[in-house]
Amino acid sequence: MGWKETAEPLLTRMPTVERPEGHVPFKRKLAWTAGILVMYFFLTNITMFGLATGGAEGDFYGRFRSILAGQQGSILQLGIGPIVTASIVLQLLGGADLLGLDTDDPRDQILYQGLQKLLVVVMICLTGLPMVFAGNYLPVDGQLGTSLGIGAGGMRTLLFAQMFVGGVLILFMDEVISKWGVGSGIGLFIIAGVSQQLVAGLFAVPALGTQVTGFFPAWYGIITGSIELDPFVQSLLFDPGNILALFTTVLIFGVVVYTESVRVEIPLSHARVKGARGRFPVKLIYASVLPMILVRALQANIQFLGQILNNYVNLPALVGVYSQGQPVSGLFYYLAPIQSRQDWMWFSGAFTVSAEPWQIVLRVLVDLTFMIIGGAIFAVFWVETTGMGPESTAKQIQNSGMQIPGFRKNPQVIEKVMERYIPQVTVIGGALVGLLAVLANMLGTLGGVSGTGLLLTVSITYKLYEEIAEEQLMEMHPMMRQMFGD
Repeated sequence: MGWKETAEPLLTRMPTVERPEGHVPFKRKLAWTAGILVMYFFLTNITMFGLATGGAEGDFYGRFRSILAGQQGSILQLGIGPIVTASIVLQLLGGADLLGLDTDDPRDQILYQGLQKLLVVVMICLTGLPMVFAGNYLPVDGQLGTSLGIGAGGMRTLLFAQMFVGGVLILFMDEVISKWGVGSGIGLFIIAGVSQQLVAGLFAVPALGTQVTGFFPAWYGIITGSIELDPFVQSLLFDPGNILALFTTVLIFGVVVYTESVRVEIPLSHARVKGARGRFPVKLIYASVLPMILVRALQANIQFLGQILNNYVNLPALVGVYSQGQPVSGLFYYLAPIQSRQDWMWFSGAFTVSAEPWQIVLRVLVDLTFMIIGGAIFAVFWVETTGMGPESTAKQIQNSGMQIPGFRKNPQVIEKVMERYIPQVTVIGGALVGLLAVLANMLGTLGGVSGTGLLLTVSITYKLYEEIAEEQLMEMHPMMRQMFGD
């Protein structure tokens, strides 16, 4: 008996969101999407019961927070981290052909979805338990625990239970949007979190006696003379002027929009309807930027492992030396991604770092290699597992009644044409996104958003705009919906 027969009773009983039986009107999709988005903002602002204020060692996710969504100390503490990690495991197992699942088979599709949910639950536990019970990342209110008669241990268990519920909620919120809404829940949550940071980076007004953080309030102070620039050039480029951050933010917007428009268009014609023509676009970023979440999540998990080991084991200096919860030398330091200007600028001033220049250069090269190669590999996995590969694309074109002019109406022939473009573009696009992510992180952006987070947000927003335009077109022309099988 194989693993599928053994696990089938459990996997087929995993809770799931039912798919709509027919076409969902566009307005209803928008209503579901808006409702889930409001719920997401609501949950990120609910602090977990029993969490002590102050005394925390920092955010366990740290600078990965902008791409993994969620909010430190809230019900959605874990964000989309467990979902992304489970996707990494599934993609690696699927890429090695260890699952033996045929995603074209309805039975295997149910098993795959059940396995994904089961892995997410496992990852919620593996990620949440160290946050609560290892170190002081989520300090509990000991007095409250005593008054409730459960003590500090009981309060930690209560914190984990709330975190577990939040992790399961965001899993089903993502599924609701995927089946009933517009776009992807994961992408929508990333957009929501990064947008909050961007708005704060532009308009945040400081409290009395604190440093100015918003771009426009800072420049108002510079113009009126209430904020002194010393030294002049550094203050304009970095804090409080942040001209370099503004330049990087605008540059990322422009580059992503341009690369999204670069494509190879393969002409198509309808086999039965004369004059009905179309084009199949093979974009430069064919696999989208979502595989980049997988690469960054893999880096985040490596850093989590280092933090956990540092809490319980006296690590050798070659493996990692930590200061304030962050690696400052050793293997884990070189594996830590460059997240901001402070990580690599070694000249004098506000961004002085303790590492030697050669150490910083080596760390940048490791990050570039990891992101470029990892981006290409995960892009290939993403294309193959999401039905975007040459074989799946050829079947979709064939089923829609379309064909490539000048070629026989045969799936194998269409597949050979697609193999000329899709594999090469997938690798190039994945590597390019990895390069852009590192460069964006190195220069910094407004609001303290990581370059990767901003890159993801712009690309996901662009694709969401395209999907909304397509939905509106289908709504206006029902015959097109019937033609493409929606």
